[in-house]
Amino acid sequence: MALPANLKQAPTPQELEYITGEIIVAIEPLFRMEKVRLVSGVYGPFRPPAKTRVPLWLAQSLKLKRKCRIVPPDWVTVDFLTLRLQQETSQSELSKMPFRYAEVAKVLLDIASDDIMEPDKIRILLKDIREARQAKSRQLLLALDAPYTTTENLCSMEICEMRLFFSSAMGIISKLDVEAPAQDEEMYDF
Repeated sequence: MALPANLKQAPTPQELEYITGEIIVAIEPLFRMEKVRLVSGVYGPFRPPAKTRVPLWLAQSLKLKRKCRIVPPDWVTVDFLTLRLQQETSQSELSKMPFRYAEVAKVLLDIASDDIMEPDKIRILLKDIREARQAKSRQLLLALDAPYTTTENLCSMEICEMRLFFSSAMGIISKLDVEAPAQDEEMYDF
């Protein structure tokens, strides 16, 4: 499907972070309040030390006001990320990561690094995973030779990074397939 020129531009990392704000995360509130009704839903009650689930944008706002502690997702651990890095470096396919892992990790490390165990090591592991995945993505793009291909386990940021190139390449490949004469037609030209 051909997209208009204004839709071909990929979202910026900041736009992807904004979109990520709707992801639900757990917080430990540092204040007491009953349920709060917002446009995006009803959240609460907020009673320390009980955990409450809220959108990431609300968790960010409360964290910046020092009203909560953000509980990092299960995948934001040294053990999980070390295992994923080993998979990325030892296997040819991309390992399964949360779809918006890069955006969520950046937000959490920017505003809630004090709530994460070993944040510096997490940053290094995430950087290494990202570099390994980028190398695999480049290999995937080099292997384009058909008007269709399968790409499993790509994440949001990776899709946006390769979207323009990928759609241009697929357009060129499909034009080449249409313009190339079929061998059957040449053999039976009457």
